[in-house]
Amino acid sequence: MNHSFSHPEIRLHSETLQMKTPWQTIAISTVSTALAAYAQVATDSGLGAVSPKPTPLPAVTAEPTIPERAQIDQIFKETSLGQAADERRLHLEWRDLANRVVNDPDIVAAKKAAQTARTDLEKRQRLRDYYDLYYGRMRTLASSSEMKTALDKMRLAHVSLTSQPRVRAAEDSELPTPTPTPKKKKTSRLQKYENKQ
Repeated sequence: MNHSFSHPEIRLHSETLQMKTPWQTIAISTVSTALAAYAQVATDSGLGAVSPKPTPLPAVTAEPTIPERAQIDQIFKETSLGQAADERRLHLEWRDLANRVVNDPDIVAAKKAAQTARTDLEKRQRLRDYYDLYYGRMRTLASSSEMKTALDKMRLAHVSLTSQPRVRAAEDSELPTPTPTPKKKKTSRLQKYENKQ
């Protein structure tokens, strides 16, 4: 016993405190162990009644074949990455074709002949011949059907620019007539002032 306390009540209180502490510790640990065991039994009681069902094994299938590198490249060339990417790819292919074709001697001669024409009608006819030759040569070198379709649209757009919508010649009858752009209406200063009020 520790008699360092001078007052007798404090000494008595410390002795009872020292005696209760081991008994309290033993009681708390016994109760917590019993509760944990009961909780384990409560959760395990349902598990023992139901027998686990064996999971069926998946059916044996043949291993999938891995495509070759060339096949994978072809698949990625055919898949679309979006409209902007497709347009960019077509534009790059068109520029490549145009660079390969632009310096051909017969195409250079056709362009020069169109520039040296004496009359407007003669110039329009020579430009049509030049566009047919230029886009026809690129179409033969094109590798995809998309590019061929795009080249046909470009050729038609350029050839239709050579037609005169107000003066219809016999050779222009099969071409689509371009729509004229509407002119802006001229307004006087007085009308502008009245519109503001």
